Amino acid sequence: MKIATAAYPMDFLEDWDAYAAKIEAWVAEASGQGAELMVFPEYGSMEIATLAGRAAAGDLEASLHAVSERMPQVDALHSDLAGKYGAHILAASAPVFDAAIGPRPVNRARFFAPGGGMEFQDKQIMTRFEREDWHVVGGAPLQLFDTALGKIGILICYDSEYPLLGRALRDADLLLVPSCTEAQAGYSRVRIGAMARALEQQCIAVMASTVGDCDWSEAVDTNTGMGGVFCPPDTGFPATGVIAEGSLGKPGWTYAEVDLDAVARVRNDGVVLNRSHWDDQSGRDGPVTLRALR
Repeated sequence: MKIATAAYPMDFLEDWDAYAAKIEAWVAEASGQGAELMVFPEYGSMEIATLAGRAAAGDLEASLHAVSERMPQVDALHSDLAGKYGAHILAASAPVFDAAIGPRPVNRARFFAPGGGMEFQDKQIMTRFEREDWHVVGGAPLQLFDTALGKIGILICYDSEYPLLGRALRDADLLLVPSCTEAQAGYSRVRIGAMARALEQQCIAVMASTVGDCDWSEAVDTNTGMGGVFCPPDTGFPATGVIAEGSLGKPGWTYAEVDLDAVARVRNDGVVLNRSHWDDQSGRDGPVTLRALR
């Protein structure tokens, strides 16, 4: 299959039509290149806050509500585009107030299939900014999506840095990693996490990023990243563990052709079998003897 993963710049939007036209232009471009799966980044939906005006977009609490209130309309747009272009689309994640979870918003990515289906994945572990300043909370547990393209899991940004979350999705052929990182160090942490999860679970990890400056937002004011598609550096895959990557800070799609049969082959008969040998770690995480060496 062909994957398109975004380095996505957020804009100050004039009106809803400007947003709808922007998203469709991105989807149409990827579809024109033959992409069957399109991955947008974490918090790319924060540009929706600008529809409520600069004051709302620049206020941490007001921006959460401004985006969440628009999500039914945003989801309807993405559902229509998935059907129109015959693609699976992971929409940019957004803060969503969900009464079933509690009074504070979750960071939710919504996943659309061309047949009209929609599922969502909430971020599990919050960064310091999300916890301490924005008061965004962890949401519903991890899910694995059985799609026409294969089994797909989603680890939103910081979640990709935790091996046990990756292990919970060990049956995924693809791990989607939408991210939003301010500095190159943050981008590198998520990239390293995505590559590590691809190594450990012998799968393909697809990372999308926000890029560029947004002077209208305290939450997403500076963004550094690029698209990337990663793999286990083993039989049938590039020795670098990198199938494709964009250019740091440059907006646009990064495309990659991937063969999920190669995932099955490397899991069954790779040079190493990280995924199968995972349980060999059991019992080795207890206390370690400290010995003096002079």
